[in-house]
Amino acid sequence: MAAASARALAAAVSALLAAAVLLASPSPVAAEEGCTRRPVVFAFGDSNTDTGGTAAALGSYLPLPEGRTHFRRSTGRLCDGRLVIDYLCESLNMSYLSPYMEALGSDFGNGANFAIAGSGTMPRDRPFALHVQVQQFVHFKQRSLQLISHGEKAPVDAEGFRNALYLIDIGQNDLSAAFSSGLTYDHVVHHRIPAMLSEIQDAITLFYDGAKNFWVHGTGPLGCLPQKLAELRNDDDGGDLDDSGCLRTLNNASHEFNDQLSSVCHKLTSQLKGSTIVYTDVLSIKYDLVANHSGYGFEEPLMACCGYGGPPYNYNANVSCLDPGYRVCEDGGKFVSWDGVHYTDAANAVVAAKILAAEFSTPNVPFGYFCKT
Repeated sequence: MAAASARALAAAVSALLAAAVLLASPSPVAAEEGCTRRPVVFAFGDSNTDTGGTAAALGSYLPLPEGRTHFRRSTGRLCDGRLVIDYLCESLNMSYLSPYMEALGSDFGNGANFAIAGSGTMPRDRPFALHVQVQQFVHFKQRSLQLISHGEKAPVDAEGFRNALYLIDIGQNDLSAAFSSGLTYDHVVHHRIPAMLSEIQDAITLFYDGAKNFWVHGTGPLGCLPQKLAELRNDDDGGDLDDSGCLRTLNNASHEFNDQLSSVCHKLTSQLKGSTIVYTDVLSIKYDLVANHSGYGFEEPLMACCGYGGPPYNYNANVSCLDPGYRVCEDGGKFVSWDGVHYTDAANAVVAAKILAAEFSTPNVPFGYFCKT
């Protein structure tokens, strides 16, 4: 009875949160119409999309307060609850994506999640860079089709792979590492970013051999992360802060990455005949969440809920969330940032609602377009 009550309460909270998102959005978020065929999604990326792959791969355990919202247990997500990908799956009434690396309890009938925390595009052969994730997918696909050819069952068949959605959300770690290593802004923009985009382009091109639906997320505002802002505080230099309290240089680099990524998607759309490649401007969505946080019901746009150090950012590189001595806020729903790098369940709900509205996507197609005939 207590479990049923908890589930009912969670459902009610989710409904209220969704309603709040609708009211806060400049345009109504249209509900997804039902799929006419089974939705299949394959996701690739970093911790923004990792639903437990790293925990499974490394045998690590992320105890509460990770997962304290909605799941109320450890799930391997670096969040107090759901990620954007979880909300997108909910919009299609499909199960959450199982991590490819999880050996037990996985259900790949609706696809698989190859995203791994800490991943980037380079070096391409280092676990678990985008290229490695792509190779894991190739193995998954080949093995599935092989089983079917032998008269055995597999979670996804050739038609499923062909009609599936291939979602890519990666680049944040590459940009972060580039600036942390001391590379100049010009070098990052003119050399590092093109190399990153080459990897993403190669991935889409490879998927195209037997696929046609792609959903690509731009990176978020790197300069609004408490992690980066805390580094600035240590340097005692506030001249790079914009009106929202974010770092201009890092956000400019994020914009450059996204502009070039959008161009790559546009180019590939014309080259890969019959494909649909949707680019979503996640940076604009997330920056608006910070700049106009009160309109979405948030009180702390730049301070981590889980961390150490207190205001203004509650982030310390030596005492991160779950480290000895960390402190966690009582209500993550008032915070945009969960741990200084990742967003809270409440913030991810707003981001997902904006994505589902298609206002920030090019072309402007609904997220569930791929599972409708």
